[in-house]
Amino acid sequence: MFVEVAVNLPPVRGTFDYHLPDDLRDRVLPGHLVTAQFGSRRVQGIVVALRDQAAVPETRPIESLVDPDPVLTPAQLELAGWLRDQTHTALIDCLTLMLPPGLSQQADTLYSLADPQAQGKSNTERRLIALLARRGPLRGRQIERALSRIRWRPSADALVRRNVLTRTSVLDPPRARARRVRNARLAVPPQSARDALPNLGRSGTKAATRRAAVVDALIQERGPVDVSWIYAASEASLADLRFLEQNGVIILGETEVWRDPLEALEFVPSDPPRLTPDQTAAGETIRRCLKDRELPRPKPFLLHGVTGSGKTEIYLHAVQEMLAQERSSIVLVPEIALTPQTVRRFLARFPGQVGLLHSRLSNGERYDTWRRARAGLLRVIVGPRSALFAPLPDIGLIVVDECHDDSYKSTHQAPRYHAREACMAYSAILRAACILGSATPDVVTSYRASKGEIQKLTLPQRILGHRTRLDQQERRLSLKSRYRPAAGDAKTIGMPPVRVIDMRQELRAGNRSLFSRALQEELTQAVTSGEQAILFLNRRGTATHIFCRDCGAVMRCPRCDAPLIFHGKDSKLICHHCSYQRNPVSKCPQCDGSRVKHFGAGTQRVESEVAKLLPEARTLRWDLDTTRSKGSHDVILAHFAAHRSDVLIGTQMVAKGLDLPLVTLVGVVSADTGLNLPHYRAAERTFQLLTQVAGRAGRGLLGGKVILQTYQPEHYAIRAAAKHDYAEFYEKELRLRKELGYPPFRRLARLVFRHISESQAESEAERLAAELRYSISSSKARADLIGPAPCFFRRRRGEYRWQIVVRAADPVPLIPAELPKGWIVDIDPVSLL
Repeated sequence: MFVEVAVNLPPVRGTFDYHLPDDLRDRVLPGHLVTAQFGSRRVQGIVVALRDQAAVPETRPIESLVDPDPVLTPAQLELAGWLRDQTHTALIDCLTLMLPPGLSQQADTLYSLADPQAQGKSNTERRLIALLARRGPLRGRQIERALSRIRWRPSADALVRRNVLTRTSVLDPPRARARRVRNARLAVPPQSARDALPNLGRSGTKAATRRAAVVDALIQERGPVDVSWIYAASEASLADLRFLEQNGVIILGETEVWRDPLEALEFVPSDPPRLTPDQTAAGETIRRCLKDRELPRPKPFLLHGVTGSGKTEIYLHAVQEMLAQERSSIVLVPEIALTPQTVRRFLARFPGQVGLLHSRLSNGERYDTWRRARAGLLRVIVGPRSALFAPLPDIGLIVVDECHDDSYKSTHQAPRYHAREACMAYSAILRAACILGSATPDVVTSYRASKGEIQKLTLPQRILGHRTRLDQQERRLSLKSRYRPAAGDAKTIGMPPVRVIDMRQELRAGNRSLFSRALQEELTQAVTSGEQAILFLNRRGTATHIFCRDCGAVMRCPRCDAPLIFHGKDSKLICHHCSYQRNPVSKCPQCDGSRVKHFGAGTQRVESEVAKLLPEARTLRWDLDTTRSKGSHDVILAHFAAHRSDVLIGTQMVAKGLDLPLVTLVGVVSADTGLNLPHYRAAERTFQLLTQVAGRAGRGLLGGKVILQTYQPEHYAIRAAAKHDYAEFYEKELRLRKELGYPPFRRLARLVFRHISESQAESEAERLAAELRYSISSSKARADLIGPAPCFFRRRRGEYRWQIVVRAADPVPLIPAELPKGWIVDIDPVSLL
């Protein structure tokens, strides 16, 4: 029997045939993680198919199984093939994407210096010899980081041929392992253990007392006990336990324990409320699909509901239906920031059946959650886009909440897939239901719904509470609710009114503050009334650029050419692209002038302005700078929800589906951020952000309002967001897209080349552009190119960036199968910057 294996050895692409030795013949299935020889190296690989015949006359054997069970399901293997075809990525990258960190290992090469006295013939050889002499033997990936912008491998090959270096192949064992803890239990009956105590040390000594306490603790528990608990209860040590074991009183052993990130999460079990007529209609349509398992490829659902319309309750009812059928569900949220709030709602409804997966968990927690999902011990997985790859059995439902969000697109490494599209493809493979939920669906998804590719369901009414709970709040707080009765148990409230402030008029009136007069007044009123406010500005830091008024020079990152951002809390100038830092300057490094000024504003500046305006106000800042540690999102949200803060200041994190009933005011400090970027989705992104952040206001008994500050009040995206009018924005945006030939009317592929030499980056981009033009003309495809041209962010981390955008009905077949090193391929990009 033969197997087709995708080997984990970059830059090797494709699959290779191996044969199974007799001891593995009946044990290997598609999806197994195996080890084998590839050339002179021992590598890991994933079995993608079984074969009766090999494609080559001679094959090597599979050596061993890394895991006794398959690490990927047949549906995941099929999804990996779809990802490969859609993202122009090697199959092995799509397969390992689905595995927990530390399980899959890439083969590498260890380089050692054999002749320390040798001299290199080139500068690269000399640098390589010096590096190994200074640091000792290094792996290829370590050298790659140390000499990141140098083609060092040809020089290493030459040094190996001259016996200056030696190299050996290495393959580490998986880092991800089950956690085992030591335990102890009695080896004899309780009375025999007590009778043995006089022989285990002189009576009255500390050692005898500790050992007696150990025996008493084990008699009370009547089973294996974690030794850490024994240490705490008896003050004994491991030496005491080993002494008792050697004398036949106890037995030491090990037990596997799960690392559960939800173990300490508090929640209150809840029962589902009655649905409104709109929710019932949408839920019934979804339920019929969930019940009909004969549907060959059920259409995805677009659940388009205004903010606060009860979309999450629809998800919960759908998951309940799946559990009743003993099937599994995956629920995706766009940000880790939203995960704790969502997980609590699902845990409260389905205790003991929910798991959590995201990148902020430890590798052990992710590995154990992955194993529990594979074993069927969990039935619901919640998390951002990586949670899609949980190996749950019999998946019947995939939910994508806030499906418009750009964070569902993987942009930093291959495969550059969009989780929304992957969910729809995966649900088709599984014959499962897929629900895409949003108050502001992206234009492409809405267009596909209008064409019948996706079934659209609407929730037009804002439902933010149920009668019993709201009546209790009214009595407890002595407040009169602004909610109106709705059908069933629900109460409704309109969308919060939005007041647009023209900041040009504020300047003419002499107000040069970050806050308009209206925002200052409303913010003061909210804080003094004991209410809460959210201030939104989608920029971090204190000042967005440092500018010399004498010569016009801007302080820029030496590696990225991007303006350095001043962070007042750290008193540093920081590059937000590569994290380069330097101290602030008082004199211009170009002209030695002293008129160096800070311009622009970020969240730190907003925080300081609030402190000046309202010294008594308690503020919290929620941005990337304050959420780098594990659990920080949950801590910030919990503090604000418990009213330990009056004003929450944040970037786009505060716009994501948060339910904060005490917030009566949302202030958008600058609605223009990002609106004028040279990107066809700039208006759409602005409309979505403004509509979403406005939806955080008025979700409680007191209602709410929104102050939106802008220098472009006449822009159609701002006008539509102020009216909460999705239809108006969609129609205008769709007309513009059609005129310009942008999605949904044609698809895009972005090809970016990076190199330390700007001239080489330009010449390579010109070369590929010529090749693409020939391919387009010879295939008579209806396609065109934008570029080649420098990227908007021309330089990142010391590398110049040139890009080509292919515009076609399907750009993937036009892109060469093999591209030189340095090219990045992004199909259906969410950004062209």
